[in-house]
Amino acid sequence: MLKAIQILGSSSSSSSGCFFLHHRLKKPRSSFSLISRKPIEASIPESSKLHHLAFRFRKGCSFRAFQMSNTNSESTPDGDSLSSSSLTSTAVQTTGFTKKVSFCQWCGGPTKHEIPDGEEKPRAICTKCGKIFYENPKMVVGCLIEHESKILLCKRNIQPSYGLWTLPAGYLEIGESAAEGATRETWEEANADVEVQSPFAQLDIPLIGQTYVIFLAKLKRPHFSPGPESSECQLFAAEDIPFDSLAFSSMLVTLKLYLEDIKVGRPKFHYGIINKRPGTSPSDIRAYTLDHHMKC
Repeated sequence: MLKAIQILGSSSSSSSGCFFLHHRLKKPRSSFSLISRKPIEASIPESSKLHHLAFRFRKGCSFRAFQMSNTNSESTPDGDSLSSSSLTSTAVQTTGFTKKVSFCQWCGGPTKHEIPDGEEKPRAICTKCGKIFYENPKMVVGCLIEHESKILLCKRNIQPSYGLWTLPAGYLEIGESAAEGATRETWEEANADVEVQSPFAQLDIPLIGQTYVIFLAKLKRPHFSPGPESSECQLFAAEDIPFDSLAFSSMLVTLKLYLEDIKVGRPKFHYGIINKRPGTSPSDIRAYTLDHHMKC
């Protein structure tokens, strides 16, 4: 699991510091502690006002690894009760959606599906040229933008989740860094020119093969307007964030983590795995657990 964290920060006993501005990542002096883990609840925090923050992280930061209790039942974000055994089975979920590839993307020949020599998973193998098709997860990048103690959200003008609110975010393109992709998506969806301040969250969703990387950002100029994929852009105070009309579980988790950070006075870096509860609809954004939550 720690390998996922190392794309944004690594630990070392011989160095100090954590995430700084100017897009440089330094190795933090980290210590890991295990505590009982409760699924993040989809509720609006008591704090009704965002406070202005200088996004500089403290030196000597530490990760806390949130793991599930082996003895106690816990409440889900929807208020249902899940036993520790059911939570454990969700946490180790690794099988996501895999599309069946019938034809080779290189020569157009038909494919067969079998396990290649030396591997463990079935792959689509071309029966003509012999090339193997590897399907890898997609990376979604975006920005959480604070301006005058408010958060910028966009109302989606496309499917899926048409008419619902989201942070400006989208798929990373070949040839750009994660930060570059996040600023591009923000421009495309909100016509907003932003400066990335620091990484905020990496959220893996194994079931659908996606990884979200969200950056904290500031508006370079106080101007924004809907792009082609948005019908509306708006700054929301904490008490006005439309939690009942958010587009995706990833947005709900990100905003909840951010507002919880504000309550303690400083932002952190978060890593977690969003596991959707089996048998629930993709549109039910509260049907999840946030597992293996680490924060720095």
